[in-house]
Amino acid sequence: MRFPARPVRGLLAGLALLSVLRAQPAAPAPAAPTPDRSFAVVTYNVENLHDADGTAVYDDYQPANYTPAHLAVKAANIAKVLARVDKGAGPAVIAFNEIELDQTPASTVVDYPAWLASVAGRTLPELLAQNPLPAELAGLPAEAWLLKACADAGLTGYHLATTSERPSNHEDGRAVAVRNLVFSRFPIRDVRTHPTPNARAILEVTVDAEGSPLTLFVNHWKSGAGDAELEALRRENAKTLRARLDALFAADPNADVIVAGDLNSHYNQKQRYRAMGTTGINDVLGSQGNELALRGKDRDLYNLWFELPSDQRGSDIYKEEWGTLMHLIVSRGLYDQHGVQYVDNSFAVMKFPGLNANALGLPNRWSRGKVPAGFSDHFPVYARFRVVGPGPKDKWMPLARASETAEGPGTPIRVEVSTVDLFATALKPADLPPGADLRDGTYTGRIFFIEAPATVNERGHVSVKVGGLDYDVFSHDKDLRNVYRDRARATSKLRFYGELGQYRGNWQFVLLGKEWLK
Repeated sequence: MRFPARPVRGLLAGLALLSVLRAQPAAPAPAAPTPDRSFAVVTYNVENLHDADGTAVYDDYQPANYTPAHLAVKAANIAKVLARVDKGAGPAVIAFNEIELDQTPASTVVDYPAWLASVAGRTLPELLAQNPLPAELAGLPAEAWLLKACADAGLTGYHLATTSERPSNHEDGRAVAVRNLVFSRFPIRDVRTHPTPNARAILEVTVDAEGSPLTLFVNHWKSGAGDAELEALRRENAKTLRARLDALFAADPNADVIVAGDLNSHYNQKQRYRAMGTTGINDVLGSQGNELALRGKDRDLYNLWFELPSDQRGSDIYKEEWGTLMHLIVSRGLYDQHGVQYVDNSFAVMKFPGLNANALGLPNRWSRGKVPAGFSDHFPVYARFRVVGPGPKDKWMPLARASETAEGPGTPIRVEVSTVDLFATALKPADLPPGADLRDGTYTGRIFFIEAPATVNERGHVSVKVGGLDYDVFSHDKDLRNVYRDRARATSKLRFYGELGQYRGNWQFVLLGKEWLK
C-alpha cells in the first residue's frame, strides 16, 4: 500500500537512564494479519493534542481558548487519518508527538479497556458535550481521549506507553508541556524514559511482535531546524539516543530498532545547512542514506526518506520550503532474515487531499474557530514491516533498488502550486451562502479572492476587513510584504488571493507568491 507523497510544487552519554513501565492492557486486535504477516508503523506529530481539564501550560489551551468541543474534533480528526491504514483497521504501532503532559495527573486511567467499555455506549462528541466537563471526565489525560477517538473509528486493541515525565520545569525554567506516546497492538515488554537537559524526554518502547522483540525510540527534538545555536540542543538529544543505541547494538549488532518522531532536523541537515557544522541527526546519531552500508560494520542506521525520489521528500513546510522533520530511521537488523524485517520501499508520506491536505496540497493545520477544524502542521510518515521469525542474521533481504546515496541534495524543495486552477476556483466572500461564517471551520485552508479595505498598524502589520471582521494579511516573502504594506498605506485597500487560516489564534489570509497580489 502506497500513499501519495509528491509535494504540490518542522544527555550526555553518562547520564543515568530512567525507566518506567506504563503499558496498559487492551483487548485483542480485531484485524486479521495480512497474508505476508506485515504490519504498519506510523509516526505522527499531531500538533498539540491537549485534554480539556482547564489546566494547561500553553495559553492557546486555556479554557477561554480551548473547550471540550475542540478536543472532540481534534482527536476524531487524528483517528480519521490513521483509519486510512489497512482498510480502516489502522496501524499496528503508532508513535505520537505533542501529546499533552497531563497537568492534573492525580486523575488518570488505570485500566483503559475497562474505561473504554464503560463509555462504549457514548460517542466522543457525546462525552465531550458539556463545558466544563463533569468531574468524572474532567481530569482524563489526552491519550485517553485519543484512544476513545480511535475506538469510535474502529481502531481498537491498542496498548499504551508514555514517558515517566511529571509536571515540572526544564533546567532553563520552561514548563514541560508535551510528551511522546506509543499505541501498539503488540504486547509491550518494556518502557524506558531517557531525559535530556532542556529537552523533551525520549520514549523507548520494546514490543513483542509475534515473539520477536522490536524496539522503538520516539523522539521530539528541539525546534528550529535552521538555527545553528539550537542545533547544540539537538546534538544533546542525539547523544542521549546514540548512547542507548550503542548499548543495544553492543549486546546485539542486529537488534531490530526503529527511530521515530519529529527530530526537528531534515534528513539532509548537514547538506542543507553546510555552515552549521556538526549536526545531531547526521553526525552524532549517524542517520544516512546508503542502504547497502548496513551490511558492513560502520553504519547501523538508514533513513527511510531515501526510499523516495528526492523531489518527493516532504512532510511539513516552513517559509514555502518543504521539510522532512518527521522520521522513520531503521537499524541494520531490520534487513536481515531474523525477527522483524522492513518491507522494502514501503515508506510513504500520509498525505490525503481533502482530508489532512488542503487545497494547495499542504498540511491542513489545526485551527480553533467557533467550529474547530484541521489536523496538524505535519503529515505523518508510514512504513511496513513483517515478522520473519527465527532465521540467519548474516543473510540479507533482497532489495529492489538499493539506495547508495549517503547524502541528500542540499537545496530545499520549494512549495510550488499551479495558481491557474487555484485562482479559477477561489471563493469570494460575497458569493457564499447567506449567514456563512468564514471562521466556523468550513472554509479553513480554502483559497479566497479578497477585495477589501486595508489598514496598517504601528508595527507595520497589515489587516483587511471582511464581513465586518479583521483578518491579518501575511506572506513569508519579505519583499511581497513590503509591497502590499506600501499599497495598503497608499490606497487603504487591497486585492489579492489568500489562503484562509489561523496563527496563534488570529485569523489571516496567507499570500504564497507575488502573483497572489493583484
